[in-house]
Amino acid sequence: MNGKFVSKYIDLHAHLDGSITVEILKKLAEIQQLELPVATDAELEKLITVSENCQSLNEFLQCFELPGKYMQTEIGIREAVKLVLANMAAGGVVYAEIRFAPQLHTFRGLTQEEVIQAALAGLKEASIPANLILCCMRGDDNAAQNKETVELAKKYLVADGGVVAVDLAGAEALFPNEGFRELLQAAHEAGIPLTIHSGEAGGPENVESAIEMGALRVGHGVRIAGNDRIMQLVKEKGITLEMAPTSNRQTKTVVDMKAEYPLKQFLQYGLKVTINTDDMAVEGTTLADEFRYIEREFGITPEEEKRMLGNAVAAAFTSEARKEELRKVLAL
Repeated sequence: MNGKFVSKYIDLHAHLDGSITVEILKKLAEIQQLELPVATDAELEKLITVSENCQSLNEFLQCFELPGKYMQTEIGIREAVKLVLANMAAGGVVYAEIRFAPQLHTFRGLTQEEVIQAALAGLKEASIPANLILCCMRGDDNAAQNKETVELAKKYLVADGGVVAVDLAGAEALFPNEGFRELLQAAHEAGIPLTIHSGEAGGPENVESAIEMGALRVGHGVRIAGNDRIMQLVKEKGITLEMAPTSNRQTKTVVDMKAEYPLKQFLQYGLKVTINTDDMAVEGTTLADEFRYIEREFGITPEEEKRMLGNAVAAAFTSEARKEELRKVLAL
């Protein structure tokens, strides 16, 4: 540990549609010869970046609507993956896992399998090593689509350089994990690694159920703060938490960050914490910004940053050879 803050990063929790910046959106429109709904960059930014007075996760999720319209063709998806990873690389990210829901890219005739193949093509042209996580979506009328996503994840599953895991995303408070137990346990039994959004908009019991269903990682997990039983469970099982401070602040998952955000508490408790962007374009952030933020707000030390990067390498859904390479790149 040399006492210097880190300048190279790993992003384990980044949504493709939430990472489409104004520049990327303009390129996607141009490549596909599609019109944009507004004329200026400033107007576009208003449509895809959340306002400072965002009131809820549901309001936050509205920013995903426009980027999604430009990722409904093979070229749109392929280029989106490639451009997002290039943008991350420019910001110091050396490895990333991009997640997306194939079912949300089928509105202009693509099948889920064609969507995945297009994303894989983008991955092959990426400027940094990366992998794909396929999201099932919380809802009450898409069970068949979710089942297909899991089946395709099993078909395309690799150790590195492709599809490496399944996630469950969407409105957690409205659709708790329990409603997807059969789906996720089937994925787990098929040998597909799981990360599940839990303990963000829903309570700590969702984190407990995610672990029961076989999740190795949990997206966010902040609502377990103060719940000693579930914090102990997370610690004992070695579950990695994919934390995203700016996202949690903007969605009002945590209202008073200084007083209530449990990053330091989790680190002191010995939990495996990682720092991620979640939706860098929607939030107007980068992973470098996230690390500078936690240094300022919570007094995070260079040693703690290295520890969190080490957690990210250990928890990455990738091969041991890739992990060894990342440890060298990050000087861990």
